[in-house]
Amino acid sequence: MLTQHKQDWSVLWRNVTLATLDPSHSQPYGLIRNAALAIAGDRIAWCGLDSEVGDLPEDAALKVIDGQGRCFTPGLIDCHTHLVFAGNRSDEFEQRLNGLSYAEISEQGGGIQNTVMATRDISEEDLLERSAQRLACLEAQGVTSVEIKSGYGLDQATELKILRVMDRLKSLGSSHIHRTFLGPHALPPEYTDKDAFIEFNCETLLPEIKRLDLADSVDVFCESIGFSRAQSERFFKAAQALGLGLKIHAEQLSNQGGARLAAQYQALSADHLEYLSEQDAQAMGQAGVVAVLLPGAFYYLQETQLPPLQWLRKYHVPIALGSDFNPGSSPFIAPRLMMNMGCLLLGMTVEEVLAGMTRNAAQAINQGHCRGQIKAGYFADLCLWEVESPAQLVSQIEVDPLRTRVFEGRITEIS
Repeated sequence: MLTQHKQDWSVLWRNVTLATLDPSHSQPYGLIRNAALAIAGDRIAWCGLDSEVGDLPEDAALKVIDGQGRCFTPGLIDCHTHLVFAGNRSDEFEQRLNGLSYAEISEQGGGIQNTVMATRDISEEDLLERSAQRLACLEAQGVTSVEIKSGYGLDQATELKILRVMDRLKSLGSSHIHRTFLGPHALPPEYTDKDAFIEFNCETLLPEIKRLDLADSVDVFCESIGFSRAQSERFFKAAQALGLGLKIHAEQLSNQGGARLAAQYQALSADHLEYLSEQDAQAMGQAGVVAVLLPGAFYYLQETQLPPLQWLRKYHVPIALGSDFNPGSSPFIAPRLMMNMGCLLLGMTVEEVLAGMTRNAAQAINQGHCRGQIKAGYFADLCLWEVESPAQLVSQIEVDPLRTRVFEGRITEIS
C-alpha cells in the first residue's frame, strides 16, 4: 500500500531491484525485484513493486528515473573510523614485519603517540583539508554516514581542534557525521598516572565538549596497554551524566571486561571483540549492544584470534562492520573490501556483512530508527549499483559498480 500521497513525491525510481535490508521482509536482504522507490524531500516516501505504482498525477513536479534494472541498497555506513589525523606510520608497518607486535611498538613510544605529535603540530585548516579528502574518498564508494573518533590530541587544545574539524565536516552536508570523543585513547607523554588522566577527561574535557556541543558519544580504549575496566567505568559515568552516548574499544588484545561494561551501561557498541567471552556476548545480546567487528585491523596487525561469531549469533547480538580507518593499524578507506574481509577472514555471510555496513551500523551510531534500511520514513540515503545481486558487491571488489549515490534525497551521479 502506498504510504504517502503521490503528489508529495519529488523523485520516483522505476525498474530497480531493492535490497532493503528490512528484517521484516521474508526474502534474503529484504530483496524486492521489479521494484520502484519514491522519495519526498529527504525521506523515502514509498517502496514496493513497480506494478503497484499506478497512475501518476499529471500536474506533480515529479522526476521519474529509469533505474535500468540496477540494484539499490541503503547507503553504506562506516561506524568506526579515526579519520581526522595528521602524519603517517609506515615505519611501524616495517617494524611489525621485522617481528615487533603492536603492543611492543606502543610500549616503546610509537603507535598512537606518533600520530598524536603530528596532529598536535598541524593547523586546523590543514587538518580539515586532509580530513575532507578522506571523507570524499569514502563518499565516492557509497558511504553516506561516518562515525569519526578523536583521540589523537590527548590534550585540551588538540582534542577540541579535532572535534571542531568533525563539526566542520558535518556542516558540509554531504554525509551524516557521528562525532565521538575518544579522550582516553592512550596516555599522553605529559602524564605518568592513568587515573589522573581519566580525571582530566572527566572533570575538564567532557564538560567543555558538552558545553560546546562537539560530540554525540564517547569512547575509551579499554585494554592492557590502554585503560582498565575501572578507569573506563569512571569515564562512562561522567559521560552518561552529560547525556552522551557510550562506545568502547574492547577485547582487542586481551579480555579486560570492556564488553561486559558496555552491556552494564547499555552502550551503543563494543568494538573489536577478538577476545570476547561467551558470557559477555550473552550480556551484550540482552542489553542490545552492537558488536562492531573490524577486519581491517585484524588483517593489518596479522592477528590470529578471531572474534567469536558463534556466540554473537547465538545471543542475537547485532553485528556491524567498520573500517577502523587510521594511520597505524587499519589504513583502509575501502568499505567493500571490509565486507569482503568480513566474509573471508572472519567467516561472516554476505548478508551479514551487508547488514553490518547498513542496518546494524546505523544502530551503532544511534541512527537505527532512521537510516540503514530502505523503508518508508527513513532518510533517502541510497546507493544504486551495477550488479545483478548483492553478493556481487562483496565478491567482485576489483571494479567499482557504484552508479548513483543519494544522501538525504540529494542525487550524485558517479562517473
